[in-house]
Amino acid sequence: MTTTSLSKHFTIGEFIASSTGARHGIDNTPPDALIPELMRTAELLEQVRTLINSPIIVTSGYRCSALNKLIGGKATSKHVQGLACDFKAPQFGDPMRICKWIRDSEIVFGKLILEYYEPNGGGWVHIQVGAERKVLTINKHGTFAGLQP
Repeated sequence: MTTTSLSKHFTIGEFIASSTGARHGIDNTPPDALIPELMRTAELLEQVRTLINSPIIVTSGYRCSALNKLIGGKATSKHVQGLACDFKAPQFGDPMRICKWIRDSEIVFGKLILEYYEPNGGGWVHIQVGAERKVLTINKHGTFAGLQP
């Protein structure tokens, strides 16, 4: 199942990989009912990949409830529903640059979040399926509207 394609460039294995889950013996395999949602998320990432013309590294895709709780995620996290993904694209640039390109594009998304960004390295991009086009920054000081350095 881990090599099953969700889209042209993304497999289910990329979306369910979790070193934390593996260390704690958590089976992060999604139920079959969530595969269409994971495919929607993969298609959203395909749009981003096309926009930035660069490979994307999924750092956190689907999370079962047990894994989500273990890492301190909110119970309402879209990751649990298969509708969110955290990623990086180091060949393109840092997470701030990626977020700006997505924000300024015509890609339809629910939320785009710059998470724990550090100008000298660190951080990642969170994107959710949806149509609200809400852009946020989350850092050690809280959650803020827009992209904050």
